Amino acid sequence: LLELGGLVDFAIIVYSDVVLFALETLPVEFNASRRAVTTLDEFGILTAEENAAAKKVLRAAAMTYVASMLVALGSFLRILALFGRRRD
Repeated sequence: LLELGGLVDFAIIVYSDVVLFALETLPVEFNASRRAVTTLDEFGILTAEENAAAKKVLRAAAMTYVASMLVALGSFLRILALFGRRRD
C-alpha cells in the first residue's frame, strides 16, 4: 500500500500528464473543427442557415476541450497547493 507521500507524488505525476495531454489535444480539436467547417462550405452540404448553426456547434464542441483542460489544470494546481510543499 502506498503511503500518503507516495500517493500524492503519483497524483501529481498523473495530473501533470493529464494537463499535458489536454494541451496537446487543443490544437488538434480546433483544427478538426476548422476543417469540418471548410468541408461543409466546399461541398455545400448544408444551407446557409444550417451552416451557421453547424459552425456554432463545432466551436462549442472545441470549447469543451478547453473546459476539460482548465478542469485538469485546476485539479493539478489544487493538488500542488495542498500537498506540493509537504515533504517529510
